[in-house]
Amino acid sequence: MSTDELRALQLERLQWTLRHAYTGVPFYRERFDAAGVHPDDCRELSDLARFPMTSKADLRDNYPFGMFAVPREQVARVHASSGTTGRPTVVGYTARDIETWATVMARSIRAAGGRPGQILHNAYGYGLFTGGLGAHYGAEKLGCTVVPVSGGMTPRQVQLIQDFGPQIIMLTPSYLLTIIDEFERQGIDPRSSSLKVGILGAEPWTEQMRAEIEGRMGIHAVDIYGLSEVMGPGVSQECVETKDGLHVWEDHFLPEVVDPLDGTPLADGEEGELLFTSLTKEALPIIRYRTRDLTRLLPGTARPAMRRMQKITGRSDDMIILRGVNLFPTQIEEIVLRAPGLAPHFQLVLSTRGRMDALTVRVESRADTPADRHGPAAAEIVRGVKETIGVSVECEIVPPATLERSVGKLQRLKDLRQAR
Repeated sequence: MSTDELRALQLERLQWTLRHAYTGVPFYRERFDAAGVHPDDCRELSDLARFPMTSKADLRDNYPFGMFAVPREQVARVHASSGTTGRPTVVGYTARDIETWATVMARSIRAAGGRPGQILHNAYGYGLFTGGLGAHYGAEKLGCTVVPVSGGMTPRQVQLIQDFGPQIIMLTPSYLLTIIDEFERQGIDPRSSSLKVGILGAEPWTEQMRAEIEGRMGIHAVDIYGLSEVMGPGVSQECVETKDGLHVWEDHFLPEVVDPLDGTPLADGEEGELLFTSLTKEALPIIRYRTRDLTRLLPGTARPAMRRMQKITGRSDDMIILRGVNLFPTQIEEIVLRAPGLAPHFQLVLSTRGRMDALTVRVESRADTPADRHGPAAAEIVRGVKETIGVSVECEIVPPATLERSVGKLQRLKDLRQAR
């Protein structure tokens, strides 16, 4: 459809969503009333900025089913976050929601290069995490043969890839690097596998990591984006033809970018915090959800009607303020991946020395890197952080396979300051 047709469809669906949330969710009715707005006040898309934002804390405060806009009996499935920092966030889906989710996931897999009839190795975690089942339903809807292996048991992952010959793999980028390491540990060239496309998400990753994965495995590495509160994976997808950011499926999800400090809407092209409003969700409509992800909106390319979001550069709640300097884990990752002799596995350890915070970058060496190269490699990391970010850190090089591997979202930061 044309851009004008898309905007008209968005407005129609946005007006329905606001009414649905207002009438079905007491939280939204109270929040709208307190802000002095009513669904009837939305006459054009820009009016959405008048409505209040929703946060993860709001979902936790209404645990477990307080955000549902339909009777619980109409909810076909629930998913939930891990709840490692408090109550989990619970999300629900009607049967139509699950069909919508499968549709946007099928669209995403096709945009990434997947085609009907191909074998898809799904190493996202199944269960309450949305990644596994979201990818599974979308791949089946596209017409792929799905291998629902889930995460973990890395040697078995390599065996199944070798035995079944899949063309597509879906998982986190950090876990794909772990699988690549396992190929090499077994003496198998990762580039000899049948895989052609890796659809990677659930954590921020950089262009340097893309180059690492594509160079070592000989595949197209493309980004997928989503979050449980909005739907799950499949909210936006990078297209294999261009690999220039992720096209948002705007007929189902309306994106905004705002100043993360005061919530002021920003124009397309300006970097800020990403918000999403669902346009077709029945069980759990979400209004102006604060993702905490930092990005900017750009014109569409491979899918011209849909705007792109730039690859996530970091999260407003993952930002480290070290002696007055703001830094993000992705900035460190770029420096680590440029250093010769080091693996792309690292951890940031925050501690306190006297009255000052200190940051240590722990990085694994590659198996073939001699010990006498560890010192120069560490010095290169320290110098790169100082020159690029402007803050002094320490660096510790550790043996291969020392740092804990992740089969879900990678936790880069270890904060020891809380243990004082």
